Amino acid sequence: MRTMLIAIIGLMLAGTAAARQPAAPAQRPFRNFSVAVYIPVTSTRELANPRTLRRQFRRIWSQVHFNKVYLEVYRDQVFADPATLARISAFFRRHGITVDGGITLFAGRNKYDQYNSFDFENPRDVATCERAVRMAARHFNTIILDDFTFFNTRSNADIRAKGALSWSRYRLRKMRWVAKHLIIGAARKVNPHVRVIIKYPNWYEHFQGLGFGLDREAKMFSGIYTGDETRDPVHTAQMLQQYQSYLIYRYYHNIRPRGDRGGWVDTFGDRYVDRYAEQLWDTLFAKAPEITLFSWPQLAAAEPVTPGDRRAWADDRTSFDWHAMVRSFKAPPGSEAVPGWARVAGYALGQVDQFLGKLGRPIGIASYKPFRSSGEDFLQSYLGNIGIPINLVPRFPAHAPVVLLTQEADADPNLVEEIKSRLRAGADVIITSGLLHALERAHRGIRQVAEITYTGSPIAVRHYLGSIDGGSTAGLNVPDERARRVIFPEIRFYTNDTWPVIQGEAAAHGVPVLLMTGYSRGELYVLNVPSNMGDFYRLPEPVLNTLRGYLLARFPVRINAPAHVALFAYNNNTFIVESYRPRPVTVRIFVRRGARELVDLRSGTAVLPAPIVTPSPLPSEQRESSFVVRLAPHSYRAFAVRF
Repeated sequence: MRTMLIAIIGLMLAGTAAARQPAAPAQRPFRNFSVAVYIPVTSTRELANPRTLRRQFRRIWSQVHFNKVYLEVYRDQVFADPATLARISAFFRRHGITVDGGITLFAGRNKYDQYNSFDFENPRDVATCERAVRMAARHFNTIILDDFTFFNTRSNADIRAKGALSWSRYRLRKMRWVAKHLIIGAARKVNPHVRVIIKYPNWYEHFQGLGFGLDREAKMFSGIYTGDETRDPVHTAQMLQQYQSYLIYRYYHNIRPRGDRGGWVDTFGDRYVDRYAEQLWDTLFAKAPEITLFSWPQLAAAEPVTPGDRRAWADDRTSFDWHAMVRSFKAPPGSEAVPGWARVAGYALGQVDQFLGKLGRPIGIASYKPFRSSGEDFLQSYLGNIGIPINLVPRFPAHAPVVLLTQEADADPNLVEEIKSRLRAGADVIITSGLLHALERAHRGIRQVAEITYTGSPIAVRHYLGSIDGGSTAGLNVPDERARRVIFPEIRFYTNDTWPVIQGEAAAHGVPVLLMTGYSRGELYVLNVPSNMGDFYRLPEPVLNTLRGYLLARFPVRINAPAHVALFAYNNNTFIVESYRPRPVTVRIFVRRGARELVDLRSGTAVLPAPIVTPSPLPSEQRESSFVVRLAPHSYRAFAVRF
């Protein structure tokens, strides 16, 4: 017994001594952002073995440098060994790496392999939550919560506690209590100086149904973090569009401008390696100050990363150059490391770090998503994927020159008066067909602005026309290409009162794609959203070009391009054009008249103006300078405009 006691004391003293060893100078491997690696609790337990820790660290460090780790203490009914946390932390600090704590408040999966949150009416789950929080707070001054801090159980105890409330209201209220008492309160009882950061996931449209409250709850924590994982846009369950890796960070930043600590990307659900790099890039294009790589075991894996299904562009000089990435890897002597996901991250991050500091503050059309709202879910990401820059905001943009309102804005009871106010101030207000329908159905007074009626009758369209002047039209189909059918809901309007500046035609019957009418000093637009919003990608390029021409008439830059080409703009005459397409694409870029060249921020080469030779229905093109650039598949180019 005495021998065992001496051994335990020895282990405790060894851990304390390790924790007190001096830290090396702080790492700062990249100029424009911090890089963190998240270590799940299974790895935390493995890294208790010093040999495993050294071997896996060398393997990752040879591929990507980082300056922080989040060391997880609990996930899925598994706790870290508290006796080893100090020793693991000391190892990283000796290498100049900051160590913060992590918790995933996740109970496991059900028999259908679906995620189960804690049941916060169950005393056992409450005790587990408090135990995990106390452990983290004892060892770390900063703790991040992975994005399972929601509530999705419907036990008998939950049903009784909910009473007559809706599930959304009950869960929002309960999770505020959990945040205050079980997480923040419990942590501060152990460590009064602790900072707790909550990472919010990527499915923000549905938060209210599971207890995430971006209005009140987000302010309770020391900071928030953004889940930027979009993965494959078609072959994963969520089908999140690529642009969302940029958009969602901007939204969370607008909710907590000084409190959004960074973006988080994982390696899962990608059919080709470029998709992982794109998520990292788009997060940083949004100006996230830190990016977290999830997670340690994927980055430390001994197996080499494979290119995936990128045969269509394998021989192109793309932004993510597979062969250059492989050549850039230099295994240290004695290391068994091979180029893995960590090298993909290191290559992608190092590339954009070269020019990110030259970009200003991100800008876009202000699109209003009130807290706890839904309707036309994730539409802004689809619009971003057709080259319309979006700045998603949680409050009505009362001073924006252009405002985009989707169906979710119907959650604001003062919306119609706010629309009128912006129009009286001379702004452009764009409302979607879904919002028009919601406002009409609730008799909100939108007909006091314009007598436009949503009937909803489905009309299948293959041919498109653009208005030029006095009722004349120009065809907007691509010559010699058969357009695919797109179904639009019917919208009725009065001729010569409202103008269908883009119109679809089906069997001698028209349906507006974009309507325009004046009100006071402003212009009201109605954007007709296809029944399947993914059909925006099916619209012919001339339709998309004309659509951007109207919606971005006041914006400093716009593009002519097919779908799946995104535009990221900044307030210092810089911008990025990125293609998510599998084949090369030619893009025409329009900027304010008088621009003499575009300077490529990576290569320093100049692009000179290219005059327009094909007439367009857009009069604005006569007041702009234009440039033509070529984009390789799944590639971007960053430019500064020189006048």
